[in-house]
Amino acid sequence: MTKDSGAFRTIGELSKELNIKPHILRYWEDQFGMLQPLKRAGSRRHYRPEDVTMVKTINRLLNEEGYTIKGARKFLTSHKAKSGAAASQPAASAPPVAASVKDDSGVMLKELKTIRDRLSSALSQA
Repeated sequence: MTKDSGAFRTIGELSKELNIKPHILRYWEDQFGMLQPLKRAGSRRHYRPEDVTMVKTINRLLNEEGYTIKGARKFLTSHKAKSGAAASQPAASAPPVAASVKDDSGVMLKELKTIRDRLSSALSQA
């Protein structure tokens, strides 16, 4: 039986759905302040649809795109600040994260090339 996309999920359900262990989800709650599932009696966590979207984004950043926790946190806070009022709207109407990454890729590429050149120079001097 699958739940409606707007239904709340327990930590166990979300864990099974995304193949992420519950202790990892609890760790991410500590590391990403914007991830705050509802806690009911006995500290039982219930993830709202926006929490599920946030967990999916965090998982993608960390496990698919290779971000560190610090980098993913910075990425999420910068994109939340850029979107402003759009962050309070449902995720379906928000622009995809990948599109904004493409906009920033030119700047990142220039920075990476600068770092590469500095490293190359340092290695040649050593």
